[in-house]
Amino acid sequence: MAIQLSGTELTVEKLVRIARDGEKVQLSESSLERMRQCRTMLERKIEAGEIMYGVNTGIGEFSEVILDNQQIQEFQKYLIYNHSAGIGEPAPVEYVRGAMASRANVHAHGMSAVRPEITQTLIEMLNRGVTPYVCQKGSVGASGDLAPMSQIALLMLGEGKAYYQGDLLDGAVAMERAGIPIPGLKARDGLAIINGSNLLTAMSAILLYDTDRWLKQAEIAAAMSLDALKANMRPYTVDLHEARGFKGAVRSAKAIGKMVEGGDLAAERIECKVQDAYSMRSTPQVIGAAHDAVAYARSQVEIELNGVGDNPVFFPDEDRQLSGANFQGTPVSLPMDMVGAAVTMVSVMSERRMNRLNNPALSVGLPSFLTKGAGMFSGLMLVQYTACALIAEQRILSMPASIQSIPAAADQEDFVSMGMTTATKNAQILDNAYGVLGIELMAAAQALDFRDYKFGTGVTRAREVIRKYVDFLDVDRPLYTDTTAMKQLVKSCEILEAVEAKVGSLG
Repeated sequence: MAIQLSGTELTVEKLVRIARDGEKVQLSESSLERMRQCRTMLERKIEAGEIMYGVNTGIGEFSEVILDNQQIQEFQKYLIYNHSAGIGEPAPVEYVRGAMASRANVHAHGMSAVRPEITQTLIEMLNRGVTPYVCQKGSVGASGDLAPMSQIALLMLGEGKAYYQGDLLDGAVAMERAGIPIPGLKARDGLAIINGSNLLTAMSAILLYDTDRWLKQAEIAAAMSLDALKANMRPYTVDLHEARGFKGAVRSAKAIGKMVEGGDLAAERIECKVQDAYSMRSTPQVIGAAHDAVAYARSQVEIELNGVGDNPVFFPDEDRQLSGANFQGTPVSLPMDMVGAAVTMVSVMSERRMNRLNNPALSVGLPSFLTKGAGMFSGLMLVQYTACALIAEQRILSMPASIQSIPAAADQEDFVSMGMTTATKNAQILDNAYGVLGIELMAAAQALDFRDYKFGTGVTRAREVIRKYVDFLDVDRPLYTDTTAMKQLVKSCEILEAVEAKVGSLG
């Protein structure tokens, strides 16, 4: 069954299913009726000569310029032309599809005064696999993602470029091959497509989905390292975290506890220290804080996915329109900056546990750098360097973009969210995080192979999956193939799916 867009029910998971998995979408009948009523109101106001921003006026610094009737029709085309000013490499297809679905869901409220044919065309493009070619850079995340969304709007004119069935084609050719009529742009239509922060919001939704799965794997890696390091597991007692009250820490403690169940460590048959180092003892508090940051960001992103991010906003029942700033990306960019920092924070702790596995002074009897031939062989010494390099880059990228406003449009747009910068750098942070976590998982599996006691059921299953891709390091070999394989393994979530099939959901 197709996912219905009504303006109120679009979740992070539904957006991922549309954007990544290609699920079909449709507009609700009630949404179509609201859109028709709103459009009728707009056309009546145009006929009456009522001044409306971006309909019969210019935009930005030109908002005081009034357009005549002929200019109103031509203005939308030129608006899209001059705003198609992005630069660089194309955004991934899933990002663009997510932006299209997000924008259609804004229209579904019936408060954008767009012709229903425009929204239905977006829906048909999603369902038939026509994805506009969109330069990922160029948006400042206020007045919407104007540059990238304009490249989507070019398809409404039969212009621009689009991917269809694996080929990059001229827009008109892609639409013709898919059997989608080109609707053109009339009064208000162009601005109604571009005047919202839909690309950065779609990117953020996809990142939140992936980050949640990455954090679960961070808990898997932590459990493996804790098992290998003979950790004191009492700090993972759920009662301890419930006493403090942070939901994320409770969730994390439960997940890690579930991983080590069934092993000697959980049964307290292994001698351990009274108190371990912070990287071993405070993992639930740290990963838990990241869970809480993701939960807050998700609440903001889902409000935006289901809100009326547009300008002007039309209220047909009251026969009025209000011009404001509902396109402003800050409500998404600020919490998403926090998510990027949270992923970096958890990566730092992952590297610290990996260091303890390597360091003979800290590893509770494991061989130096996890090799049997120390001196002749260096074991996993150098992969820690790799993790450190990735983390250094993450730390630089974790500088908030939401405070980096640069005024635009002759200071008419004198505070912007830079939310697209947040979204793009977060993708880089998470990409590095896959590598950092892959290195800890590889080291933990190596360390476990040196131990001779019973491991947790979840820990054992995770190690089995890792050993399908990376062999035990008996003698030194080039490790770049192993680190790359581990990064891809983490990204695929195969370890997570195998572990949850064995022990149940981790959160």
